[in-house]
Amino acid sequence: EKGYETGEHAPGLKLGGCGAYKAAHHIIKTHAKVWHSYNSTWRSEQQGMVGISLTSAWGEPVDPHSQTDRDAAERYIQFHLGWFANPIYKGDYPEVMKNYVGRKSAQQGLGTSRLPTFSVQEKTYIKGTSDFLGIGHFTTRYVLQKSFPFLQVSSYHTDHDLAELVDPKWPVQGPKWLYSVPWGVRRLLNFIKTQYGNPLIYVTENGVSDKVQCTQLCDEWRIEFLKGYINEILKALNDGVNVRGYTAWSLLDKFEWNKGFSERFGFYHIDFKNENKPRYPKASVDYYKKIISANGFPNSREVMS
Repeated sequence: EKGYETGEHAPGLKLGGCGAYKAAHHIIKTHAKVWHSYNSTWRSEQQGMVGISLTSAWGEPVDPHSQTDRDAAERYIQFHLGWFANPIYKGDYPEVMKNYVGRKSAQQGLGTSRLPTFSVQEKTYIKGTSDFLGIGHFTTRYVLQKSFPFLQVSSYHTDHDLAELVDPKWPVQGPKWLYSVPWGVRRLLNFIKTQYGNPLIYVTENGVSDKVQCTQLCDEWRIEFLKGYINEILKALNDGVNVRGYTAWSLLDKFEWNKGFSERFGFYHIDFKNENKPRYPKASVDYYKKIISANGFPNSREVMS
C-alpha cells in the first residue's frame, strides 16, 4: 500500500485504488510458487519449512456491544492480515474484502472489481502453502464504522469504511503510530488460532523505537514494552495458541524504511556518525538477556549460581 498506492515507500508508485491490490495479488501467487518449488524439490532431502511473515495491528471495536463496531473491527483485521492470510489458509480473499471493494468499484462505474480474482486452479494452488505463519505485531487501534462517499477518489483506506482511534491513556513509547497495547497481541494470536486452524506461529517482529533522537541507553519504556507483550504472548500460549518462537525487533539500530536511521528500534545504540559505527548496549540488553537465558521470565526467588 505504501509502495504502490501512496508512494511513501519504494518503488514510490501512486496507483490509487488498484496498485496495492495488484501488487499483493502477485506476492501471494509468487509465495505459493516458491512454497511448491521447495515442497517438490528440496523438502524430502532438507526437511525444512517455508512460511510467510505478515505484519498486522489488532483492531478492537470501540463499543464491543455494537454489531456495527464489531463488524468494522473484523473488516480492519481482514483488510490487513486476512488480505494475505485468507488466500494462503482458505484459498481466497476474505468475503468482506471482495464485497466492499467490489461494491465500491461498481459505484465508480468500473466493469470489474479493483480487487483481482483468483482462478479456481490458483485458489487450489495457493491454499495450504505455509508451514508456519510469521507475525509482525506492534500496536492496536480502536475501530468504528465510518462511511466514505463513493465519489471520493478510490483507495485502499477508503474501501474499509472505518475509522481508527487510540486511547489517550495508552503509552506512546516511540513514534506517533506505535502505542503500547500489550493485550492486543493476545487477541490477534487467538484470532489467528480460530480463523486459520491454529497454525504454527513465530512472532517475527515486536518492539518499540526510541523516544528522542539521542543516545538514550536507559530505555525503561522498551523494557516495559517487552515485558507487557511477551507476557501476553505467554497468555496466548496458555490459551492453546501454537506459538513456537519470539523475535524482538531489533538487535541493532538500523535503516528503517523511509525514516532512515532516525527511528531506532535496537537493543544496541549505533553511532552512525562515527566511521567505525560503534555499538553501545541499552538497558534493555540486560533485561532481554535474562528472558532468553531463562526462555521466559526468570523466577525472582531463584538464586543465580
